[in-house]
Amino acid sequence: MIAEQLLAPVPGGTGRYTAQLLRALAATAPPGWTVRGVVARHADVEAARIEGVAGPRVLPLPPRALVAAWETGAPLWPGGDAVHAPTPLAPPRAPRGRSLTVTVHDTVPWSHPETLTPRGVSWHRRMVARAARRADGLVVPTRAVAADLARRVAVRVPVRVAPHGVTDLGPPAPVPGLPDRYVLAVGTVEPRKGVDVLVESFALLARSAPAEVADVPLLLVGQPGWGGIDPLRLAADHGLPEGRVRVLGRLSDAELATVLGRASVVAVPSRAEGFGLPVLEAMAAGAPVVHTDDPALVEVSAGAALVVPRGDARSLAGELRRVLTDAALAERLASEGHRRADEFTWNGAARAVWTSHVT
Repeated sequence: MIAEQLLAPVPGGTGRYTAQLLRALAATAPPGWTVRGVVARHADVEAARIEGVAGPRVLPLPPRALVAAWETGAPLWPGGDAVHAPTPLAPPRAPRGRSLTVTVHDTVPWSHPETLTPRGVSWHRRMVARAARRADGLVVPTRAVAADLARRVAVRVPVRVAPHGVTDLGPPAPVPGLPDRYVLAVGTVEPRKGVDVLVESFALLARSAPAEVADVPLLLVGQPGWGGIDPLRLAADHGLPEGRVRVLGRLSDAELATVLGRASVVAVPSRAEGFGLPVLEAMAAGAPVVHTDDPALVEVSAGAALVVPRGDARSLAGELRRVLTDAALAERLASEGHRRADEFTWNGAARAVWTSHVT
C-alpha cells in the first residue's frame, strides 16, 4: 500500500485514512499475504511506520519525482502482487498477473474546483480518470461519490463502496484551558471546509442568542491548508471579541478524544466532502453534530444529525443555537449518532479492498 500521504506536510483526512486502512489491511490479511507500506525517498520515513505493517519500503525517487513519474506514465511498480493506492497517487497500471486498486475520496475536482488549487484540480482529474480506465478497481467511501463519479468520468473498472471506520483514538489526554461549553470544528483549514461560513454563523449567534449561548466559544482543530484562511482575522472582521474563536491546531489522537468527548456540539460546515470523518468521529464520541447538506455527509449521518444548506451561515447559526439551548435535542442527537457510528469499522473497509485482489 502506498503510504506517502503519511509523510505529507499536512496529512489531513487522507492521512488518517491511510494509517487506519493500513492497520486494518494487515489485521484482515488472508493467509499467505503480507501488507507493506511504500513511500518515496525521504530523509526521515519514521511517520510512515505503522505497527503490524511491514516496511515501509523506500522507492528510489524523491516525492516530486515520484509524482511526476507516475503522472507521465512511467511503469514504476512499487512491489508486491497487489497494490492499493489510498489517494490518486498511483502507478499507471498493474503489470500482468498483478492488481492495482485506487481510492477516490471525492469528486471535488469536478464539483467544486474553486476550493482547490488549479494544479490540484488538473492533477486529480487526470489521475482519477486514468485509474477509472486502467486500474483493476476503484474504492469509494460513499454511494454519493460512486454516483457522482460515474456522471463525470468514464468508469470502466469495478467500483466498491467501502465506508471509513471509526478510529480508536485511545484514552483521552488532558487539554489545558478547555471551556465548560464550546462548539467544535475539526479539519484542515482550507476553502472547502467552510470555516468562513462557520465564523460568520458565530457572529450571527453572538448577536441573536441568549447570553449563555452567545458567549460559547468556537474551537478549531486542524492545520492550516492552502488558501490563506485566517479564522482569527475572520472573527475580528465580523466583530467577534478576542477569544470567542480559538485555534487549537493539530492535536494528538488522545487530545482529540478529549475535545470531541467534551464538545457541546460539533459543526461540519463543509462545502464538499466524499465521506466526512469528523462527522463519524464526533458521533462515535457521543457529541451532537450539525453538518451541511453535502450528499456524502447526509449519507454518513443517516438522520442522526441536524442538516443545514451549504454556505448558509444563518441556518447554521440557528441549528447551533437549537442544540446549545435544547438539552433534550442534544441528548437525542448524541444517542442516535453513537448508534450510527457503531455501524462503521476499518476492518470492514479493509475487507472490501481485499476483495479487489483475492477471490
